Amino acid sequence: MRKNTYIGIAAIVLIFGIIVIPKIYKRLANDDVSRGGRMHQEGGVPIEEAPDGLVYITQNGVDRKVPPFKFVNQDNDTISNADYKGKVYLVEFFFTRCTDICIPMSHNLQAIAKKFEGRDDFGIASFSIDPEHDQPEVLKQYQQDYGVTNPNWHFMTGDRSVIRKLSNEGFYLATNEEGDETDLYHSGLFALVDQNGFIRSRLDPYGNPKPYYRGFVPMNKVVPEGGETSEVDILIEDINKLLK
Repeated sequence: MRKNTYIGIAAIVLIFGIIVIPKIYKRLANDDVSRGGRMHQEGGVPIEEAPDGLVYITQNGVDRKVPPFKFVNQDNDTISNADYKGKVYLVEFFFTRCTDICIPMSHNLQAIAKKFEGRDDFGIASFSIDPEHDQPEVLKQYQQDYGVTNPNWHFMTGDRSVIRKLSNEGFYLATNEEGDETDLYHSGLFALVDQNGFIRSRLDPYGNPKPYYRGFVPMNKVVPEGGETSEVDILIEDINKLLK
């Protein structure tokens, strides 16, 4: 890898860490996201271990689910959270005019989608944070440019304030908040959702749930010493766990 590529990735990670990560962890801390990892309720009875080995993200004693949403996709069809029921899926927030982290994010998602090609029980939800520009025809071109063929991968657009609320309050995947009209920024992280709409994760080395997966680091790429590593491989492992 060329030196300037190292510098580019390092710059992206640095900016992301300074602006976005603190916003995400502030929300997690303020809303008492559990560090114990495992108290999922099934039939009113707490269980110690999920069958797939992945934890639920418990907030104030309640397992976090995807909030209801309804937007228009690249084909001008209305898509809601109900369309993903029974599917394992990934969630990202992006915009088509993004020239930095969205590029590796989209390539990573396409690589993941190819791993599960032909499966109707896997999908991806991509929400644009630049909806005024990212109208269905723009999203359709974006879909074609990346060679996306998975029918359950929807690129969605809608009201800016609703998308921002979904990102910031629904997923804690930080983006511009209402009234913040500076340059667009967003999380480079992916959320993993199970067939019942629960946000799932694995535990970190300290036994704390890792709510999200790094999607902005190119897979199979060497990064500078001390830099962020790709989590695409472990994400594929965890998708497989949920699909079994």
